Amino acid sequence: MNVALVKLSSLGDVVHALPAAATLRARRPDARITWIVERREAAVLAGHPAIDEVVTVDTRAWRRSRGPAGWLAAGRAIASLRARLRAGRFDVAVDLQGLLKSGVLVGMTGAPLRIGFDPRHSREMSALFTNRRIVPAPGRHVVEHYLALVEPVAPGPPVLEFRLPSDPAADAAIDDAFAAAGLKPRDRVAVINPGAGRPDKRWPAERHAAVARRLASDAGARVLVVWGPGEEALGHAIVAGGGAGVLLAPPTDLHRLIAVLRRASVVVAGDTGPIHLAAALGTPCVGIYGPTAAARNGPYGPGHRTLQGPDGRVESVGVDAVAAAAIELLG
Repeated sequence: MNVALVKLSSLGDVVHALPAAATLRARRPDARITWIVERREAAVLAGHPAIDEVVTVDTRAWRRSRGPAGWLAAGRAIASLRARLRAGRFDVAVDLQGLLKSGVLVGMTGAPLRIGFDPRHSREMSALFTNRRIVPAPGRHVVEHYLALVEPVAPGPPVLEFRLPSDPAADAAIDDAFAAAGLKPRDRVAVINPGAGRPDKRWPAERHAAVARRLASDAGARVLVVWGPGEEALGHAIVAGGGAGVLLAPPTDLHRLIAVLRRASVVVAGDTGPIHLAAALGTPCVGIYGPTAAARNGPYGPGHRTLQGPDGRVESVGVDAVAAAAIELLG
């Protein structure tokens, strides 16, 4: 059986879908599993034991195409992708995204069985491209919603494995960076990730700094502030406000970020990719949530704490509550 899983982005959502692939592999060991993903998120799938092939696409570039030359190049890329997907002779395609772009890709596979969310639980008419539609159980985490989509072809207990990639060179580089910063293996390291893809998911920098001060002074933790592209100034501001014991992390790619999160004793972040990577690694997390529902999108698994702004605003979460949750997890 040839199966195509379509989960394009974002980083946290791709992480949340990994147990669906693990379950499919365990329940259908005969299956050949192909995952279709955006180029930017593909690294998180590298070497995953449940996946036979990763097909990368760049829908962001297609949408940015301008002028005849750009439109022609995008058209050729799409035609080439369609031919590649048809050559895969897929028996099943699963739309784990629920958007128009993922629905189109599911349709491109030509699979006779195309599974997706019921129209009431998908967006942008993606259900037009599926012929088996699943209603996810209300109030459940999105990981369980994705598992429900593969259940028709992989019945049985789910396999809640993530298996994030590990890179020895990245591990060595982070070990060296920790040593240079005076961080010892016995130290309790609290990682703060202040960034997020949307402004309404970002907790104020001064509150992150206040939590960093508390973790350093009250819990004796070493605090490491991680940052992504365009966020270095934000990281510096938190370090400056945090005082002694608060450090700025070195630049990280995906593999180095995973190496940092593996070494953390607790991670404090909003609804963004790094907190879901940390949860997948089993690192205790404190999630700060506003417009997105923590019950559906919080760090998955036992032992985490999520704090939800009661009015749907992340700013409504207080410093005391976040600091107390992080100190509790630090033990």
